[in-house]
Amino acid sequence: MREYVHLLVHEEGAALWVTMNRPDQLNALNPVLLEELRSLFSELYLRRDVRVVVLAGAGRAFCAGLDLKERRSGGFSSTGAHLDYQRGISEIVIAMRRCPQPIVALVNGAACGGGFGLALASDVRIGTPSTRMNAAFIRIGLSACDMGVSYFLPRMVGSSIAAEFMLTGRFMDSERARELGLFSRIVEPDVLEDEGRAFVKDMLNATPLGLRLTKEALNCAVDAQGLEAVIAMEDRNQVLCARDDNYKEGIASFLENRPPNYS
Repeated sequence: MREYVHLLVHEEGAALWVTMNRPDQLNALNPVLLEELRSLFSELYLRRDVRVVVLAGAGRAFCAGLDLKERRSGGFSSTGAHLDYQRGISEIVIAMRRCPQPIVALVNGAACGGGFGLALASDVRIGTPSTRMNAAFIRIGLSACDMGVSYFLPRMVGSSIAAEFMLTGRFMDSERARELGLFSRIVEPDVLEDEGRAFVKDMLNATPLGLRLTKEALNCAVDAQGLEAVIAMEDRNQVLCARDDNYKEGIASFLENRPPNYS
């Protein structure tokens, strides 16, 4: 595991806990933090020892979006150079969806702009009463379509509600987010980590292969051409899982009412 400047990263068994650590800046995304997030999620693709990822922000915010005080200065030499820089940012959410580990986001406080994108790119989101999210890009002279927000949000809440928040930059509080299905739970900040651990524990009851293939199939089902395409993916997954060495242990642990011991 590499050393990071703005990320706190530690492993607990098969779970990787990742905390954005710029609390005095509300974990705003400066160039170093952007590179570290992109690198971490890209490297997870080939790590089979990590089965679940928990993403959080230190202090009183999840992530306030791009750090405008540390944004790249001096402009770009060309449109192509600017596009390369932009794609370096958007690659983070692509890597988050591509990595086979489910990502549990502990979203406390502000999740704005890029922070909103990070939350939406996660698989499970848990909020607190102080959580506030918005597509802040449109409030700083940009389009609200950034870091996958225009892909994730309409698929999760529908086109009209997505347009409401993206065209205005309005804030969405935790209760509205839960009503819309964006949050699985809303808990007090002092039990947010415990709630994350409960999700990790339940996810680790799945076989390593079953967990990875479930995330993969969910990703594909969102954009599948129809029911038959989804069923084909499901059938493939079930056959692969049933032929995996851990399948018998999964059955045995269920019948014996005990925690599984997967190889």
